[in-house]
Amino acid sequence: MKHITLSADERLIEAAQHRAETEQTTLNEQFQRWLSDYVGRRKQAEAATTTLKELREQLRTGGRKFTREEMNDRCQLYE
Repeated sequence: MKHITLSADERLIEAAQHRAETEQTTLNEQFQRWLSDYVGRRKQAEAATTTLKELREQLRTGGRKFTREEMNDRCQLYE
């Protein structure tokens, strides 16, 4: 595991340490979770973009453009 040094306001660090204590964890563990989430969000966004592209390829409208009212009517069917 690689070690890094971070800097932050002293009061912020103390508050974070206190919160970590109440959650029975450490700042190191919380940072590792945050870092994992941070990296994962990009992967999730890429997966979502891929899914949207695949869905767009499957959508067939025959070239017809729907009006705003028609689009809203379609959305109300699923509410």
